[in-house]
Amino acid sequence: MPPAPVPPGPAPAPHRTAPDGPHPAADSAGQPVRVTWAQPEDLVGHELRQADEDGRDPGPARRAWLAAGGHPAPERAGASPGPADPGLRALAARLLDELALLPSPLSADEPASWEAIRATWPSGAPVRGPHHGAGPDPAAPGPRPGPTPDPHDGSAPAPGADPRLVARLEAAWLGRAAGCLLGKPVEKLPLAGIRALARAAGNWPLNDWFTARGVPPELLAAHPWNRRSAPTSLAENIDGMPEDDDLNYPLLGLLLLQRHGKGFTTADVARLWLGELPAGRTFTAERVAYRNLLLGLEPPATATHHNPFREWIGALIRADVHGWTHPGDPAAAAAAAYRDAALTHTGNGVYAALLVAAATAEAATGDADVHGALRAGLAVVPPRSRLAEAVRFAIAIAAAAAEADFDRVVDALHARYGHYHWVHAVPNTALIAAALTHADGDFTRSVCRAVSGGWDTDSNGATAGALAGLLAGSPDALPDRWTAPLKNRLSTTVTGFDGAGFDTLAHLTAQEAARS
Repeated sequence: MPPAPVPPGPAPAPHRTAPDGPHPAADSAGQPVRVTWAQPEDLVGHELRQADEDGRDPGPARRAWLAAGGHPAPERAGASPGPADPGLRALAARLLDELALLPSPLSADEPASWEAIRATWPSGAPVRGPHHGAGPDPAAPGPRPGPTPDPHDGSAPAPGADPRLVARLEAAWLGRAAGCLLGKPVEKLPLAGIRALARAAGNWPLNDWFTARGVPPELLAAHPWNRRSAPTSLAENIDGMPEDDDLNYPLLGLLLLQRHGKGFTTADVARLWLGELPAGRTFTAERVAYRNLLLGLEPPATATHHNPFREWIGALIRADVHGWTHPGDPAAAAAAAYRDAALTHTGNGVYAALLVAAATAEAATGDADVHGALRAGLAVVPPRSRLAEAVRFAIAIAAAAAEADFDRVVDALHARYGHYHWVHAVPNTALIAAALTHADGDFTRSVCRAVSGGWDTDSNGATAGALAGLLAGSPDALPDRWTAPLKNRLSTTVTGFDGAGFDTLAHLTAQEAARS
């Protein structure tokens, strides 16, 4: 059977959830612009759900909202089809304010400040490396480096950079790109749809890129590929790494370090975004924080004001670069990840970033295995938090599962954490940990298990791929079928990096790791 046609759509754009832009578009009749992840009437349902999850009582607010004609949160998209009338929008803003004042009974187990988070660390938490501590004070400015390096001057390892670290970092960048690209065509699809599409192509258990070849048209109609990603992420049409926010944010993190050094502040992150990150390239918590900056709010209020996405996955996908540049110092990596995450996230959204940064820093030494890296990540997460519980559960069931039983691991995770939104940090971090544990460090199994588990498929594939690539140790250790289609070329709108090779990015990252 000839390949099924790819659904037509606009030019690909980076995204993690719903396509950006007006919804519906403004026209000559003056229809209002619907900006995703921003309208108050679309935020209330998400905040009600967040309140249920963190133990607040949203009952009165929910009753008032529904009685006034308010709707639940959109399940898969960032905006409802039509605008609310002015009265309903005003009620939405008031309810968001009222819900923010409700105390959470989980606050003692899920602290917010860096000092309170560190106080939860057990004796013997991974504190090593040149700082012999948690790294710079998250609130304090640090030293400013010299001129920004040329992003394309990557022909040789940077002065002071360990060539072995450069090789590990190139594998990590490649792994992040391959894992992200693997997950892009099935982003937002339900678990049953992912399994059905892969089985129809003879690719289950998942072991290779998704393809439309051989997939019955009726199945493609029932479970359509992500329309913006399919033209660049199916096996038959991959031509380099297309733009995606899961790669844009690490690039922004690298740019942040080039300009401000390891002692950057949360305010530095904010200023960088305002100067280099278009608002239309942000989603969920990042878009709300961006809006809050434009309203004149300062961190940490940027992460909390009318932001029901503050425990979602956005900070996690920004954390790799902090681990890459603090090899052997998980606590310092976690401190850097905290300063980055505090612009947009709180609670479990922050903890997910800490876990990934610390695990990555441990893996970057070249003498850790995946299980030691995950232990280092868990050691910097408040142990009584929902995220820590979910990751411990995921690791335990994955470690006990037979080689052929990962589907059962996924089913158990969905049964236990499926009430969370599919972009929430808790289920996605648990799935990443389960995939890495069950794969025992193998690159192909790591990315395929992470993506085959559903939820935020491209982000999970990216994070699992970055850690597994780092552990693999060099680009040559990664299977050619994952790296060759990338053609050592990354597309991005981040200033100075479009078309950069992963070898160049590795050299630049190693240079930042070598800076004091």
